[in-house]
Amino acid sequence: MVLAAGASTRLGEPKQLVLLGGETLLDRSVRIAREAGCSPVVVVLGANHARVLDRCLLRDAEFVINKDWEEGMGSSIRLGLQNLKKVAEDVEGVVLMTCDQPAVTAQHLHFITAKDEIKASRYAGRNGIPAYFPAEYFGKLMTLHGDVGARNLLLDAGFEELADGELDVDTHEDLQRARILFGEFDC
Repeated sequence: MVLAAGASTRLGEPKQLVLLGGETLLDRSVRIAREAGCSPVVVVLGANHARVLDRCLLRDAEFVINKDWEEGMGSSIRLGLQNLKKVAEDVEGVVLMTCDQPAVTAQHLHFITAKDEIKASRYAGRNGIPAYFPAEYFGKLMTLHGDVGARNLLLDAGFEELADGELDVDTHEDLQRARILFGEFDC
């Protein structure tokens, strides 16, 4: 599940549409999830959803519009999980990820889904997303509210280190760092 419903207020433009390596951050996230074997891929959109749908390919991903996106990540997780259950009969688990973490790779997603146990990504000394939640956690995920997301569920989870995982594209400075990381020096 790719969480991409936010308004990108600090960036001043929809981060879902920012180009990195010749593709939008959202299309990149969908591609990486598919390359990691995630199926189906559910994308949760919200603010700017019409522009995002107009400019992103999303390949064969399912998408859902979160009309309550301003409530925060919890509402997107709940809505995405409801949609996931509709499009896939026997879901073993879910990978939660956002579209603004350019360091995420398909290989990293393979690592966190290798066993059927909750597993977080670790960066900047703490656990975070992307994270894998087995189906037994769906009930807890459905109770999330606000903008905290699943952070509290990951406190004691196993983890896989994610180099540069703390870099998420929230500001133009973050975008510049991401472009340098990806060898795009003409920012």
